[in-house]
Amino acid sequence: MINVAIIGAGIGAQHLNALSTLPNDFNILYLIDRDTDKAERAIGTLPVRVSPDLNTALQDPDVDLVDVCLPPYLHLQFTLSCLAAGKHVVCEKPLTTSLADAERVRGAAQDANKKVFPVFQYRWGPPLQQLEQLIAAGLTGAPMVAALETHWSRDASYYAEDWRGTWAGEQGGAVLCHAIHSHDLLCHFFGPVAAVSACTTTRANAIETEDCAAISFEMANGAIATSSITLGAARNETRLRFVFDHLTATSGLNPYLPGDTPWSFEARNPSQQSEVDTFVSKCRSKAVGFGGFFLEIAKNLNGFQSTAVTLDAGVRSIELVTAIYHSARSRERVALPISEEHPLYGGWAP
Repeated sequence: MINVAIIGAGIGAQHLNALSTLPNDFNILYLIDRDTDKAERAIGTLPVRVSPDLNTALQDPDVDLVDVCLPPYLHLQFTLSCLAAGKHVVCEKPLTTSLADAERVRGAAQDANKKVFPVFQYRWGPPLQQLEQLIAAGLTGAPMVAALETHWSRDASYYAEDWRGTWAGEQGGAVLCHAIHSHDLLCHFFGPVAAVSACTTTRANAIETEDCAAISFEMANGAIATSSITLGAARNETRLRFVFDHLTATSGLNPYLPGDTPWSFEARNPSQQSEVDTFVSKCRSKAVGFGGFFLEIAKNLNGFQSTAVTLDAGVRSIELVTAIYHSARSRERVALPISEEHPLYGGWAP
C-alpha cells in the first residue's frame, strides 16, 4: 500500500478520483490546498485529511508519494521540496519550464534515491495498448509518417485564472500545456525526435502566450510527423494518425482521453487485415487515463515490471518544447539533443 498526499485540488481532484479506484494499491492520506473549502468539496465522503500546509504531509513519515498538481511555475519548487523530504513524486505536466530545471530535478531525484513520475496519462486505454502490442509483434513495420491534431476551444472563461495565458504563470501556451500529450505519444510510438521546425502565433485569445502552432518533426529513425495546434476551434478534438510501413492507426476525436474510444487499425495489405483484427481483439486492457497511469506507478514502486512514465520521458518532453520555441522564434530548423550552451537551455520565457 502506497500512502499519497495530493497538492492542489484543481486537476488534483481528477487524480484523487483515479487513486480512489485503486484501494488495494494506494491510500490517500492528504489533499493539500490553501482553499480548504475547495479541497473539502473534492474529497466528498472519502476519508482524506485536508490541510492548507504542505509541511503537514512532508513531515508525516507515513507519506510515501506526493502528487504535485499545481500551476507550472510551482512545479520545480514543490518537486524539489518533496524529494528533499524523502518522498517519491508525481508531477503534473509540464515537469518544469526549462531544460536546466528538468536536469535539476533529475539530480535531486538521484541524490534522494527517489523516483519522479511525470504525468502523461494519455498513454493508457485499450487502443493505445493494442498499438503497443501490434508494434511489439512486428505487425506494423517501421514508422513512416504521423499527423497530430490538437484542436481545442479556450475562451476568456478559461483564462480567468490570472496565471493562465501568461509567461510568468503558465510559462507557455498551447505547445507547452495542451499539445504536450500528443507530442509524448509521438515519441512513445515513433521514438526520439532528431529535429523540429515550428511556427507559433497568438490568434484566438488576447493572451501573452501562443494559442496556435504548426510543427514539423524529423524523427531519429527517419520518419516524419506534423502537429497542428489551435485553441480557437469550434469544439475540443484530438486526432492522431500513425502511419507505419504495414499499418495505419487512427484515433477517434476524444480530446482528453484518446484511449477511451476505439481506434482503427488498417493493414496496408488487405490480405493481412484479418490477422490484425484478430490480434487487436485479443488485447484485454481496461485501464484508461489516470487509472492506468497510477496503476503502473504502483507496480513500479512495489518492484514489479511496469510501463510507468519515466523521469527521462519528462525531461525529453521539456527538451522538445525548448527546441520548438527556439525554432519558432529563430525561424530555423533546430536539431536535438539540446546542449547546456543552447540559448534557451535555462528557460524559454521572454
